[in-house]
Amino acid sequence: MSQYQDDIKAVAAVKEAAGSTWSEINPEYAARMRAQNKFKTGLDIAKYTAGIMRRDMAAFDKDKTKYTQSLGCWHGFIGQQKLISIKKHFGTTERKYLYLSGWMVAALRSDFGPLPDQSMHEKTAVAGLVNELYTFLRQADARELGGLFRELDAAREAGDNAKAAEIQSKIDNHETHVVPIVADIDAGFGNAEATYLMAKQMIEAGACCLQIENQVADEKQCGHQDGKVTVPHADFHNKLRALRYAFLELGVDDGVIVARTDSEGAGLTKEIAVVQQPGDQGDVYNSYLDVEEVSPEDTAEGDVLISRNGKLVRPKRLPSGLYQFRSGTGHERCVFDCIEAINAGADLLWIETAVPTVHEIKGMMDDVRKVHPDAKLVYNNSPSFNWTLNFRQQAYDSWVEAGKDVSAYDRANLMSAEYDNSELSAEADARIRTFQADTAREANVFHHLITLPTYHTAALSTDNLAKEYFGAEGMLGYVAGVQRKEIRQGIACVKHQNMSGSDIGDDHKEYYAGDRALKAGGAKNTSNQFS
Repeated sequence: MSQYQDDIKAVAAVKEAAGSTWSEINPEYAARMRAQNKFKTGLDIAKYTAGIMRRDMAAFDKDKTKYTQSLGCWHGFIGQQKLISIKKHFGTTERKYLYLSGWMVAALRSDFGPLPDQSMHEKTAVAGLVNELYTFLRQADARELGGLFRELDAAREAGDNAKAAEIQSKIDNHETHVVPIVADIDAGFGNAEATYLMAKQMIEAGACCLQIENQVADEKQCGHQDGKVTVPHADFHNKLRALRYAFLELGVDDGVIVARTDSEGAGLTKEIAVVQQPGDQGDVYNSYLDVEEVSPEDTAEGDVLISRNGKLVRPKRLPSGLYQFRSGTGHERCVFDCIEAINAGADLLWIETAVPTVHEIKGMMDDVRKVHPDAKLVYNNSPSFNWTLNFRQQAYDSWVEAGKDVSAYDRANLMSAEYDNSELSAEADARIRTFQADTAREANVFHHLITLPTYHTAALSTDNLAKEYFGAEGMLGYVAGVQRKEIRQGIACVKHQNMSGSDIGDDHKEYYAGDRALKAGGAKNTSNQFS
């Protein structure tokens, strides 16, 4: 028997026990409301979605074609539309997640207005967005099930038992829109205790996967900008443990932690690591510092000196007080960061790179997997990369290496539209198309995400609409450019009243008042024009 039928029986029993005062309560209506509210709390969601991620990670270990993907969100409606679209086009949400970008919270969700990605926005805004995303996803469930319930009633009224059974099967096997969210907690927004408190709030809102980076919290920069400052491993690992304790305290025992290293592009550190014994984490961290050997008489007031292999060295210090690493050590430091993060309990890794190249990602992960063979990577398919230019240059360079004629192309100008229909462009696009599959296979990338896709799609579509609507096309700019395409493509929000919950509200009015209900979805509802 299905959960739906079980709930009808359970509510019927409660109704009977309550007596005549519950005579107007319909157990099936209550069962429907339960089905539309599968997840009662954010912790229910976090536990459910953590299980999904763990199963997906195990499946990926066996089959590298089973990598996962997500797109970034900055509003609940955006996340809802992605999952509605995914279900429409692919019939399942399998291996498709959402990403919550700290960049988009800073740029679009702060009371201060647009901010750079420097952890300047309100801490609570991140957990608030997790909660909002899941509120919208749960509403998508309620909306979809509500449509099925109305179809079920219609089939029953028509006496079509076969149709009713078919619809009942869809209800019983309904796949939720609720999927894992990989949520960005930046560098923890403070010390380890601050990280723990913020993590708890995010998990309670529904986050099963938290991504944290090894930058200094009060010096944090976007991973694709300059000026990044990393912390010694002991400091970072304290925060990894804080995340784990937050998960365990709240009963999400299989919560997922993503440890991100920005070392490939970070040339600075705020502090020299503590060394307990030769060869430990602190000693290795300090070994990458750019230093100069000095004698005691060469020192000046305020110099910071360390002992290395029996010699006195002075780390090069900037006027800001920061210390710099030796140039060219980014690869080694990333590998070391990753190995030590897994040792400290991280489940997944995240490496920021300067450009998206399969061989560079593979090179670092090959070194990590010499120590941790099952190490898996989350990779940011970032809009900060010029994908067209990068992959045209990669294709160009491979042609040069193969001895192929490239005289028709100017490598410095490959972004030019004149190359859009060229053979080189076609090869570059083919490489972009298979990039995720290639890196999953070659570099053990378990999860691919785009941080800011809807930020850019919103800007692009708004630019096109403004150009047409305020220009010569007038209202046709909206009708032809937006609404007609919505209708042709079956975009659910063309019925925006339905998307906002109007039909769900009508259903509830009928539950409460029966034939006395005053509904919004009657014959005069102009949304009927889209039926």
